[in-house]
Amino acid sequence: MTSKKVGKVLIQHFLLAFKAYNLEVIIMEVAAEEIVDELSGGREESFDVIIIGAGPAGLTSAIYCARYGLSTAFFETVDPASQLSLTPIIENFPGYEGDGFSLLDRMKNQAIKFGAVHKFENVERIRRIEEGFEVISENGKYLAKAIIIATGGKHRELGVPGEKEFVGRGVSYCATCDGHFFKGKKVIVIGGGNTAVTDAIYLKEIGCDVTLVHRRDELRAEKALQEELFKRKIPVIWNSIVLRIEGDEKVERVVLLNRVENREFEVEVDGIFIAVGIKPATEIVDELGVEKDPVGYIKVDKRQQTNIEGVFAAGDCCDNPLKQVVTACGDGAVAANSAFEYIKMMGAK
Repeated sequence: MTSKKVGKVLIQHFLLAFKAYNLEVIIMEVAAEEIVDELSGGREESFDVIIIGAGPAGLTSAIYCARYGLSTAFFETVDPASQLSLTPIIENFPGYEGDGFSLLDRMKNQAIKFGAVHKFENVERIRRIEEGFEVISENGKYLAKAIIIATGGKHRELGVPGEKEFVGRGVSYCATCDGHFFKGKKVIVIGGGNTAVTDAIYLKEIGCDVTLVHRRDELRAEKALQEELFKRKIPVIWNSIVLRIEGDEKVERVVLLNRVENREFEVEVDGIFIAVGIKPATEIVDELGVEKDPVGYIKVDKRQQTNIEGVFAAGDCCDNPLKQVVTACGDGAVAANSAFEYIKMMGAK
């Protein structure tokens, strides 16, 4: 194994830890396990069910599949990381109040306790074979009788000049990850939904001088979150969109356009947090021929079944009407039950 390959593995795990929390011990353990796997040339294993994704939908599927007695593996990837892992506070999940990473950690430990195998590997391909499905990761090949896709989504970009150039130098998509770099500094949050408002509240709480920028004259966030925002006297720039992001070595200002007045104006800032939604991370199913809607969400029926027999999908990667932790968990449970029934039916043939 080359030093370049070892470095790739270590860097991937460092990036995930950086996005979530500072978990050096866990990263060292997982990286070491992957290096051992690579030294052995990669392992080819067979499972009843392979789940792609380790967010609330994927982990719920893993818990249910394992409890059904199915040999189960769930794959956690570096990109995209679960959106839940980046959420600083959750208040609408029944019986739980706290940060998203801790909730995910509980779910993960529960899945492992019931016998699900955790794979920290990026999945590169899924293809149909005579025996079922072959999952090809960066570390090897795995076989499965059924697949559950729970890949969630990626942060949506603004697509404006300066955005990509200043990523890591003032532009961020994760307040939880990067907010501490901007304590005592002036930042803006772009967006008007739950994520944007939650990010603005979080940044205010850790000591940032934060302003929210929204393209409309009212927010889309839940009423309770809006009340928290205004209670903290966080200012909002209404009816405005970002035209470009400017600076030299780092972000120094953002140029906005007031859509009502058709007026351009500058705002001096140290950081910009973009929270304008997510796009589904569903490219992995293209080779299988899984049907998607025009936006890219996977089409499923009420059993979370896709148009491909033996392939199920759950959570934010699906065309469901509500993107919440609780609905993702429900999707995951249904997908697991459907996979169990499918495998049982196939065994009876």
